[in-house]
Order: sequence, then C-alpha cells, then structure tokens
Amino acid sequence: MNLKKIVRKVVPKTAVKILEESYRKGRGLALQARYGFPARGMRVIAVTGTNGKSTTCAFINEVLKAAGYKTAVLTTVFYEVDGQVTPNKTHFTIDRQSIVQSFFAKAKNADVDFVIFEVTSHALDQHRIMGVKVEIAAITNLTQEHLDYHGTMQEYARAKSLLLREYGAKQAILNIDDEWYEYFRGRSKAQVFTIGTKTQADLRIKAVKLDQDGSSAELAGKDFKAAVSTNIIGEFNLYNAAVAAAVGNILNLDPEIITKGIANLKKVDGRMQRVEAGQNFEVFVDFAITPDAIEQALLSLRQITKGKLRIVFGATGDRDKQKRPKMGEVAAKCADYIYLTDDETYTEEPALIREAVYKGIKAAKGTKKTIVIPDRREAIAAAFKDSQKGDAVLLTGIGHEDTRNIGGRQIPWNEAKIAEQLLKGR
Repeated sequence: MNLKKIVRKVVPKTAVKILEESYRKGRGLALQARYGFPARGMRVIAVTGTNGKSTTCAFINEVLKAAGYKTAVLTTVFYEVDGQVTPNKTHFTIDRQSIVQSFFAKAKNADVDFVIFEVTSHALDQHRIMGVKVEIAAITNLTQEHLDYHGTMQEYARAKSLLLREYGAKQAILNIDDEWYEYFRGRSKAQVFTIGTKTQADLRIKAVKLDQDGSSAELAGKDFKAAVSTNIIGEFNLYNAAVAAAVGNILNLDPEIITKGIANLKKVDGRMQRVEAGQNFEVFVDFAITPDAIEQALLSLRQITKGKLRIVFGATGDRDKQKRPKMGEVAAKCADYIYLTDDETYTEEPALIREAVYKGIKAAKGTKKTIVIPDRREAIAAAFKDSQKGDAVLLTGIGHEDTRNIGGRQIPWNEAKIAEQLLKGR
C-alpha cells in the first residue's frame, strides 16, 4: 500500500482534503519556480466543458493562425507549438501539474502570441493550472460526466466554474442554450459573451445546414456577420466553431479571417472522423463517452443519413456508472441498430458494464434492435456486414486513442485504422 492510500485510510476525510490541498498548492508553486514561472505575461485562452473541448481549441487555433498569430495548443487529442503538432499519446489532458508548466515553458521558448488549452474539471478542482492567468475563458456545455469523482452535478458545475473565477479571466464565452448557462453566468467574474441559437445571444447561430460534405451556419452579432462552414459533421460542432468565432470577435478580428480559420480545420482525430475505404455507406469514429455526446452525434448523422443508422459502442470501466443506462437509452431512441460491445474495461468485469448499458436499452424498448458482441473488432465487423448503401455507422467511445485498457492492461488499438482494415476486407 502506498503512502497516499495509508494516509487516506487512517486520517479523517476533512483532514485528508486539507492535506491534499496544501500539498497540491505547494507542489504547484515549486513547479512554477522550477520552470521559471513560464505562464507569466502570456496571453491565454482556456476551454472547459463536458463535450467539445478539443475541437473548440482546434477551431480557435486555426482562427488565430489565420490572423497571423503564433500559437501553442494543449488538448486531449494533440499538442501544437508554433505549427509543430504532436499527438497526445496519453488518455488525459492535464493529469499532472508538471504537464502545464513544461508546456508553457515550451510555448514561451517558442515566443508564441497565444496559448490555447483544454482544462478538465479534475485539473481545476486539483489546482493543476496554478500560475496561469487566463485572458478568455470558454465553457462549451455541461452534461452528466465524472460523477464518480464529483458526486453531484452541482459539484461538477462548481469545479468547472472555477475557470471563470479563480484565474483572472477578463472575458467569458458561454453557451446560452445550455441548461447550466444561468449558473455559470452567475458565477462568472468575467464579462460574459454568449453564443447560441437564442435571439438574445451575442453571437447567434442561424441557418444551420448539415450535409454529406460538412456543416455550415450563419453567425450574427452586433457589428458582426459571417457565414461559416466546416468539413466536420455535426450541429454541435457549429457551436464549437461559434466559440472560436466569439474569440475572434472579442479580439476584433475581421469576419473573413474568422471564416477562413474555421474552414481551415479539416479534421480532429477521433472527433466525427470519417473513414473511407470505398464502401457505399458512411462510417464515423467519435470519442463520445457521455449520453449527451452520443445523442448529439446520432441526431446529427440522422439528418444526413438516407438509410439506417447503426451504432457500435460500450461504456468505460472504473468511471461514472450512473451514466451507463442513460447511454443505452439514448442509443435506443436515436439509432436504428445497436451493436453493444466493450469499450475500455479497466479493472471492471466487462459483462457487468454491458449489463448496465443494456438496462437503459431495455428501458427504452430497444432490445429487438440490439446485438451484444463483447469483442469490439467483431462488433464493428458485424455492423459493417449488415450495412447497406446509404446507411451510416457510428463508432463511439475510443476516438483518437491508440490503446485500450482491458483488464488493467494496455493493448494497441486504433479505431479508425481498424475500421479501414475491416472495410477493405469486407
């Protein structure tokens, strides 16, 4: 048993929390000093929320680069410093305080104009971004996730709201259509700028259009109007693009530059990523791991799919168990066929994870259109075999990751490549 576990076992919970807080703050200060306080004086844009953080950061990055700025970006999917892109090989965004300080040190050495980074609720709650002053903070949305850690949605929201209160943000970009909007607005110390479809939004999303080639919309605000389009499928991705447009608007960028930047983003690995291998139906790989993300992905595909809509998915082990039945319900309501399989099991019994998801499918009366295939490769192959011209298959849960944790052991796995291989051998 390590020291941390021993302390948690013998010391009262309140005292443990105080000790952990003191340790994290002390360590944070020490790491800042070690790297020379790299975040000081840097212009920082931070993005949090349940879904869409990585894609939103990628859109912001392209908008700023289109305007001629030199950037550094830290996301779950990739790192980028002055145009040099490195895949994020971990399954985490900011799992240690040292990640933040070392990244900012690289950004400072590259003399970038802006740092754009994705911030999780864990990172905010555990002071992992100590020493960072944020100029613009954005919250994409808030839906059920991480309740295994936070306990309640209220506590989850409180952790997210720290980005609007504790890091000096001057401007806050909020989604006015999100059910937690009023909460975040009330907690914000920054001036609030809103995006969304409601008429009172500072940057309104109008005339949304989804087709096989991508997504487009009109963005309208005070002294601002732009028609934006992206290759990336999904109405929810237009919200992510609108956050990037809001950043550009706040920085007084020309609407044409903003439009160009949004169009420049061709893809984000594992985020509504299209897989093409000559098949006559569509295949998309998406990281969706929450009920809301799965629902939004399926609803978006429903609008562009002439045939049947199929989903291959499971739930992650050792994570929020409360969301599993809800994931099943959403799949049953929105898809024509379900291939229930294993995601990453970690240390949990795979059958129990699938059983929890299946309860939701059963509650939504979706059992007749569901096939349970534990082996993920076999499940994907089955979905492809069943697909006909005009159908669409959505593979969710793994996204960009290049390994899966099965039984506590990492195994190589690249969902997009595996899908392509299976399609070619179909």
